[in-house]
Amino acid sequence: MYPRLSQLAADLDSGRTTSVALTEQALAKIADASGEGARVFTSVYADQARAAAQAADTLRAAGLRRSPIDGLPVSVKDLFDVAGEATLAGSVVLRGKPAAAANAVVVQNLINAGAVVIGKTNMTEFAYSGLGINPHYGTPQNAWQRGVDGGRIPGGSSSGAAVSVTDGMACAAIGSDTGGSVRIPSALNGLTGFKPTASRVSMKGVLPLSQYLDSIGPLAASVECCAIMDAVLSGADYFAPIAHPLRGLRLLAPTNVVLDGMDEQVGAAYQAALGKLSAAGAVIVEQPVPAFGELAAINAKGGFTAAEAYAWHRGLIAENKDGYDQRVVSRILRGKDMGAADLLDVIHARQRWIANTEAQLDGFDALVMPTVPVVAPRIADLQASDDAYYAANGLILRNPTLINFLDGCAISLPCQQPGDAPVGLSLAAPGGQDRRLLSIARAVEGLLAA
Repeated sequence: MYPRLSQLAADLDSGRTTSVALTEQALAKIADASGEGARVFTSVYADQARAAAQAADTLRAAGLRRSPIDGLPVSVKDLFDVAGEATLAGSVVLRGKPAAAANAVVVQNLINAGAVVIGKTNMTEFAYSGLGINPHYGTPQNAWQRGVDGGRIPGGSSSGAAVSVTDGMACAAIGSDTGGSVRIPSALNGLTGFKPTASRVSMKGVLPLSQYLDSIGPLAASVECCAIMDAVLSGADYFAPIAHPLRGLRLLAPTNVVLDGMDEQVGAAYQAALGKLSAAGAVIVEQPVPAFGELAAINAKGGFTAAEAYAWHRGLIAENKDGYDQRVVSRILRGKDMGAADLLDVIHARQRWIANTEAQLDGFDALVMPTVPVVAPRIADLQASDDAYYAANGLILRNPTLINFLDGCAISLPCQQPGDAPVGLSLAAPGGQDRRLLSIARAVEGLLAA
């Protein structure tokens, strides 16, 4: 459905298009007053993008190609430092703060690879929600049922990142994922989103939410696209993922927690995906994962995110609490009541939790479950009611955050039928199994598309 990076690169190599042409197309879509550009981007680097595109075309004409994404427009979340500009993280309270002295490592890696960094994308303020609603810069509408009754949420916190790709404003996007912020908007917008093992990609120059849980990953058109972007972000050599054999693949499908509150559309798409996997020879074992039922109690006082967010924000809150999205600051303030002993309890509980979960996963190739249990809710419904907002936020974050707490890797694949609401199928594995998971995902992607 969306252009793949390898095809775009082939078009550039053959002369069927140019980086300048791709960049001008992206900039025109961003500037289109009838589109979502004003809500998708908080900064647009038009002059720099045009210069980078011209440089890419000049180098390609001389036979030089810096990477598989050389000359391709890419967006970055408004959480990453860009030299000379204050990093706002979807907020207004950081306006006027010192500009970044250097690019974030991931931004510099993109530039070194020849990517055309087109701009910074909108997000949930300070990345502290899975819905993508932002009262300061507006909320980008999901392409599904856009304009109907005020539109559907894009998912968050990497909201603008997802819509930048679905609307052709970027060929791929870079987001952060603390509890699903790459995978949720990917699932709700029909994209592929990859959350790597946290330590795989440098967080230097990235405004943190939780240093225990934060990770950085791509939102793109396919598994191959995500693998290409992951190699650039991590500074690793790129190896195209080879589809893992489906016959004999052992998948654990949890029956507790992750299916609670699942709506009819997600349930139908999920069961259809499991049916295809079984028919292809995969062995799907449905059983409860006891550890999943324990996580809510472990994080009852707010967990890592509340404690760490409050530590980072307490000065800013004292300075300008009213400038925050009040639904975000209320969650940050939960960390005020967490003491050192409470945080240590979470740290120690996490060690045991990971050990128990990995023990149950031994003998399986991956976990499989819905990325989120519901399709994208209406923006207006969540804006109108705090109760509806918090209920939807908890439900949408619930499944993805299990993998962040596991310190694992995960990918969300679109699994809906053409024309239906976007639904994501999640594949996940313990930390360090990134490349193997991408190979499994490549095979599952091909099956779902058949």
